[in-house]
Amino acid sequence: MRYRTAKLLALTLSGALLLSACAGGSGDSGTNADGKTTISWLNIMHTASPPTDTVLNKIEEITDVDIQFSWIPDASKEERLNTSLASGSLADIVSLTILENSSVRNALKAGVFWEVGPYLDEFPNLKGISQDMRNSASIEGKLYGIPMQKQVARNGVIIRKDWLDKVGLPVPKTTAELMEVAKAFTEQDPDGNGVKDTTGFIDRSDLVFGAFKTLGSYFGTPSGWAISEDGKVTPEFESESYIQAMDYMKELYTNGYINQDFAVTAKKDQQEGFAQGKAGIYVGALFDSKGLFNLAQGVQDDMELVMVNDITSTGNESDRAIWSTSNGVGGLLAFPKSEVKDEAELKRILKFMDDLMSEEVFTLMTYGIKDVHYSLDENNGATIINTKLWEQEVQPFSSSRPNENGYAIVDADPLRIESTRLIEENTTFAVLNPVYSLESPTFSEQGSELQKIITDATYKYILGKLDRAGFQNAIDTWRKSGGDKIITEYEAAHQTVLNNK
Repeated sequence: MRYRTAKLLALTLSGALLLSACAGGSGDSGTNADGKTTISWLNIMHTASPPTDTVLNKIEEITDVDIQFSWIPDASKEERLNTSLASGSLADIVSLTILENSSVRNALKAGVFWEVGPYLDEFPNLKGISQDMRNSASIEGKLYGIPMQKQVARNGVIIRKDWLDKVGLPVPKTTAELMEVAKAFTEQDPDGNGVKDTTGFIDRSDLVFGAFKTLGSYFGTPSGWAISEDGKVTPEFESESYIQAMDYMKELYTNGYINQDFAVTAKKDQQEGFAQGKAGIYVGALFDSKGLFNLAQGVQDDMELVMVNDITSTGNESDRAIWSTSNGVGGLLAFPKSEVKDEAELKRILKFMDDLMSEEVFTLMTYGIKDVHYSLDENNGATIINTKLWEQEVQPFSSSRPNENGYAIVDADPLRIESTRLIEENTTFAVLNPVYSLESPTFSEQGSELQKIITDATYKYILGKLDRAGFQNAIDTWRKSGGDKIITEYEAAHQTVLNNK
């Protein structure tokens, strides 16, 4: 559990994108100058800059730990984590949010990180991690870190309600009605400025967390893979519903109902564009509604939002479906054996993890400090009272929480209350990835590279640069390059699970 200053310094110097939020430490003693245990944490940063020390100091006070963060910007996390794993430049805690990444998966299977499953029940909060969650986060039956517990299915559609009223359309319940809304938002000047300068959708360069995968759910696309009753494994992109989702996106693009640069648009630009009134339909996490609304203040003060989670392509309630966000597993907080040398050090870090899951620390990492960052009403509802300060001092921690569910304190914001309700409702209709916990050595080695074949072909199809035959050629290439082997391995792994039941 030593803070390896030289190693982390090397990480910092090796790339301008890796930001070290905290200086200090005391060399290789494992404690700081005050005798407090130090724990280093290689973490992912989803904000523009690392947090200041205000909330960090409170967390350190509660946990009795000197936390030494090194931050990797989210946009470069895959490249940076691959480099860190290859060079062994790690920390006591490593946030692994891309478990499907070949390098990450290989490192987990190779025993780079401690298996923690046997220890969880020794700690009161870690003990509460459900067996389903443990199973979903395991690889070959072994749990190599603390699962970051998220909502099972949090996506949906966020629409400008004030624009719906202006064009005289109801809240859409089908994909056809949603297309009509997109058309009206593009052609009927919903912002009333006399200029045709809006689109229906605004999307980003992300086929998973952007619009495409959620729209795919509305057409019945499996979540990653499908397993038939006779054990046959099929990738989602071989389903007819995947083609329907591509056709839908292609129609949006061809008619100008979506921002024409969506294939290269960053999430930040997507959200700012929505807040600036450039479009009226945003597909993503439903809880983004609050951020979008806040971002629009002073720019689009008339903005009213409505969230929708029950769209289908058929109009039938029985066809409701929404893909699951990694079966509720947001990643692993893992502990490399190169840094955490023995079981005693591991247990100290697990105790720290257990403390992070307490109501008190969850509150700090979510809302900040009472009467500084937020106020609390009689219903335990929290309201952010200084957004800029919260963004600086609290928001960077929010994506590092080991658990996001089941706490007494709630967000008092009406949009957040509604999004929480809809996300909980989504659980009933969630479509899980059936191979998430199965193992395919070929997928571990080549999965990320092979996926690029399909991702590239999907974009080209939507943009009109590839027809159905061309897309099938891409699938054939994927199969010949290793896809067939992946399918065979998943089928064998699935059969092994059935045999062991």
